[in-house]
Amino acid sequence: MNLPNSITLVRLFSVPVIVWLIIVDQMEAAFWVTFSAALSDALDGIIAKRFKMVSVLGGFLDPIADKALLVCVFIALGHEGYLPIWLVILVVFRDILIIGGAVLFQTITQSLEMRPLIVSKINTALQLLLLVLVLASEAFGSSLNLARYALVYIVATTTFLSGLFYVFEWTKMASEMEKSDNQSRGDQ
Repeated sequence: MNLPNSITLVRLFSVPVIVWLIIVDQMEAAFWVTFSAALSDALDGIIAKRFKMVSVLGGFLDPIADKALLVCVFIALGHEGYLPIWLVILVVFRDILIIGGAVLFQTITQSLEMRPLIVSKINTALQLLLLVLVLASEAFGSSLNLARYALVYIVATTTFLSGLFYVFEWTKMASEMEKSDNQSRGDQ
């Protein structure tokens, strides 16, 4: 296992720790672990690209770690009343939609490639920023209410758009493959 994948695994294993810290109201510790996990998301990618350590495993492991971190921390913060429940539902639904769509696409086409859309990368960064901002606000008592309020709606927008773009992308690719299959059968 290479270094970027090891960093990704540490991020994945940090998820239950963060959730537990939120539930037991240890917000400063939850902030620092989440902040470190968010940094590790950038770090593993930088190392993988810079040192040519990009791997198929990493291509699948990184989004799994991201989804686990985001979904679980959103649920914990929503459960504890730090985030609006409607936003938590939107974030969780989008990730279920993407995972379900990926499984369905792989089942139908046998050709799934893990290539995140740019809107999805922006969405992930904004979701992480929101989580870190909420935890910082709760941990250190900082008055970030306006930024927090604005970021909730920005994250809702990018979450919705990201899910929508994935549905459009998969539908387009599936239609093209179906059209190609139909043409191949017609040529025979």
